[in-house]
Formats: sequence, C-alpha cells, structure tokens
Amino acid sequence: MIRHLVLFKLNEGVGRDDPRAVAGAKAFDELGDLIGEVEFWECAWNITERPIAYDFAINSAVADADALKRYIEHPAHQAAAGQWREFATWVIADYPF
Repeated sequence: MIRHLVLFKLNEGVGRDDPRAVAGAKAFDELGDLIGEVEFWECAWNITERPIAYDFAINSAVADADALKRYIEHPAHQAAAGQWREFATWVIADYPF
C-alpha cells in the first residue's frame, strides 16, 4: 500500500469561504468515491491556526505505484487539482506502509 498525503496552503487573500475554495473542497470530498484505485480517502480543512499550518489536507491510500499513477492521471483527479491551482499551493508525500 502507498499512502498519498497532500497539504494545501491557500494563496494570500484567499479564505475558506472563497467560492473557489468551497468548490475545490467539495471536488476533493467527492473524489475518493469516483476513482476505483483509491483504497482509503479522507480530506478536511485544518482546525488549528499556526503560522506553519497548512489549510486543507488529503490523506489517502492506493494499492501500489501503478495505482498511484492511474489515480494521479485520472480525469477526475486532474479536474479537482486543476481547480486548486487557481488559489493554492501544495506539498505531497507518497510512502509505502
């Protein structure tokens, strides 16, 4: 199994109530059910406010490297990630567990 973690930081001036952020969160909330390769999916807004904190997180898992590649290339994932490119930056970590 591979854990796929993503942490999003909203761009300066973009709040969680921004319509783009609301739509982006909804797109990711629905993504886990749309892509067959996903074995585990959860995402949510961060509940703490610290200078080093990110704003939104995805914690997911897929079976193997091939499944991760299919997930990343899936049109639904590309569409959801494309929304976030307009108003946020992110970091990822993929590791076996």
